Amino acid sequence: MKIYTKTGDNGTTALFGGSRVKKYNLRIESYGTVDELNSYIGLIKDQDISTDSKDALLKIQNELFTLGAMLATPPEKETLKSGKERLNIPKIDENSILFLENEIDKMDEVLPQMTHFILPGGHQAVSFCHVARCVCRRAERLSVELNDNEPINEDILKYLNRLSDYLFVLARKLSLDLQVEEIKWIPTKQ
Repeated sequence: MKIYTKTGDNGTTALFGGSRVKKYNLRIESYGTVDELNSYIGLIKDQDISTDSKDALLKIQNELFTLGAMLATPPEKETLKSGKERLNIPKIDENSILFLENEIDKMDEVLPQMTHFILPGGHQAVSFCHVARCVCRRAERLSVELNDNEPINEDILKYLNRLSDYLFVLARKLSLDLQVEEIKWIPTKQ
């Protein structure tokens, strides 16, 4: 199978179910940003971090592929003519969200209380977490807008919201693990 199909040369792409839309379509922007997020999570996972963190990030990467597939399937194409679901894979659901919450809670148990806003930085792995968090927030904003135009599974929105929290807490946990100081934002007074 060739990697190039030439079907997108006219500026359109296919969604699951076969309908074609412009490449700047909000649905494409949403799952394209999730794909970008997944790449940044790969960068975090490639750092010298704990096996537990790497395992959690690999699970998240797999779930983001699922989430992207869910976003790539328009509501009217979710069910086949036979009545079966088009995506014959486990979907993002409450258990996916609970996994993130449990991971956040485990990390929070060992972190010092946060007393200030924290500036991104201090170590490359920490910075990658903050970049991923920002991309996650963009994916969330785009998905919220998509949901306003055509409803999507509400667990997608919850998952992206929780994932940005997870990435923030992971940045803090990596600062602790890597023994780098968190950079507090202390605004200058006028």
